[in-house]
Amino acid sequence: MTDKPLQATVTQRGVVFAPTDEVVIVRRATDGGWELPGGRIDRDERAVAAVRREIAEETALDPEVVAPVDTLVWHNDAGNGRFAVYYYCRVSDRDVSLSPEHEAYAWGPPTEVCERLSDPQAEAVAAATEVRRRVSDGSAPRK
Repeated sequence: MTDKPLQATVTQRGVVFAPTDEVVIVRRATDGGWELPGGRIDRDERAVAAVRREIAEETALDPEVVAPVDTLVWHNDAGNGRFAVYYYCRVSDRDVSLSPEHEAYAWGPPTEVCERLSDPQAEAVAAATEVRRRVSDGSAPRK
């Protein structure tokens, strides 16, 4: 039994692939850092609905959420608990319209976008790329 259960904010992000096998990343307006689109889940919101909403709010893309691919638990600099879930998502077009939270976006091959992301987000891209490969060749069941 856990003596001190994690109390955390839940964040969900999408590794969003276009039909061109490129992944979209967005640059935060606050500090210029690059990240995968997504955000916090609202109280009483279902997980898949939350990640779809966040991606749509930040990029105007309408993703199909295919499968969760990675999770991460940490405490931020203020000591607050965080729990992140990353999903493999896909879209049929690449037309992005950014929210005010972000100042730029980029589409690129997974290996290239990973160079701009934090290590945990780059690991999520690698995991999503593997799930995408397995789904494409029929070796992994879809949700």
